[in-house]
Amino acid sequence: MSATSEWVTPLTRPELIENLVSGVDRYNPSNVGILEDYLYHQIRSQEYDCLANLAILKLYQFNPDLYNPDVVVNILVKALTSVPFPDFNLSVALLDDRISSASLDEPDPLPGLLPYLTNLHSLLQQCRFPAFWSLYRSDALESLRDNYTVEVVGFEDSIREVAVRAVKATFQKIGSKRLGSYLDLEGANLEEYISNLGWKSDTATGVIELPPNPDNQIASTVVQEDIKLQQLSKVITHAVLAA
Repeated sequence: MSATSEWVTPLTRPELIENLVSGVDRYNPSNVGILEDYLYHQIRSQEYDCLANLAILKLYQFNPDLYNPDVVVNILVKALTSVPFPDFNLSVALLDDRISSASLDEPDPLPGLLPYLTNLHSLLQQCRFPAFWSLYRSDALESLRDNYTVEVVGFEDSIREVAVRAVKATFQKIGSKRLGSYLDLEGANLEEYISNLGWKSDTATGVIELPPNPDNQIASTVVQEDIKLQQLSKVITHAVLAA
């Protein structure tokens, strides 16, 4: 299954959710609880289903009284792990008509967190991984870590997978210190991570060698055009007449 096909229909999607997402029932507000429960299942199990999560946000658009800010933040947090897919931007695009926090029993955390989440997403898209980790570990995002990402099983490893995909597509060799800054790992933790990836590490030079793949190999392409004399004569004749 291609990455696009799996994005549209994840292999882990239950039949009940498939029926909701694929039919008109995704607009039925009585189903929002089922979709929210499925989101929390994704959080606990390291699964991910973008279209199901977008269906929640669409229901919040049509039914402002259903709005749950914690659910929205969790959807955005999960969407960060899908870079370079456009999941985060698709989710944010559905927040324009979000209701005012005045009707909520507690303060809405989303307005304060959304600029930071957007910044985190931009840093991932730009492959500025050290800057991502610096912002993510900052005091400003303590509430995000303590209240949200701590509940998302494997969140930090999922972000590291985003960095690994970028490194695999870009490098044939990379310094261990540089890679460690991308992964927010060092020492034995970094060595173990590299070993699990199956990459070769030279401890003497601190250089890590990546296996070849179509993206990190330089291959020359020879383009041979078959132009017949009759075609050239038309071009030459046109040039002479134009002169």
